[in-house]
Amino acid sequence: MKVVLQRSKEASVTVAEKVVGRIDSGLVLLVGVTHEDGEEEAAYLAEKIVHLRIFEDEEGKMNRSLLDVGGAILSVSQFTLYGDCRKGRRPNFMGAAKGEQAERVYDRFNELLKEKGVHVETGEFGAMMDVSLVNDGPVTFILESN
Repeated sequence: MKVVLQRSKEASVTVAEKVVGRIDSGLVLLVGVTHEDGEEEAAYLAEKIVHLRIFEDEEGKMNRSLLDVGGAILSVSQFTLYGDCRKGRRPNFMGAAKGEQAERVYDRFNELLKEKGVHVETGEFGAMMDVSLVNDGPVTFILESN
């Protein structure tokens, strides 16, 4: 699995001109799934994300986690994270898991985040989505399960 994590002050995702997910402060996660991914990878990244100390403390140091600050998550499926652009001019998506597997792993990942006490909003798997966010910092990290 691969996740692009962005700290945000506010974020939303819209499908067909309807807002389907919205958070105030917290994290926006763009989530990609590859063929080998399953429960273990989803659990590893869920644990890592909720405990990652990327929010400032009173001294302005990144010393607090999402759980510490009571932030929420906007999780958006993003198969293009496994687009290979090394050859030619058109991305190759052979590294991305097929829809059924990807959706199963993505849904489980979001359940694991919720089980850790985090409020999670999502986009709509497989839909064309407009994602809006105010990136706080900006702070952006790329996390991988392997």
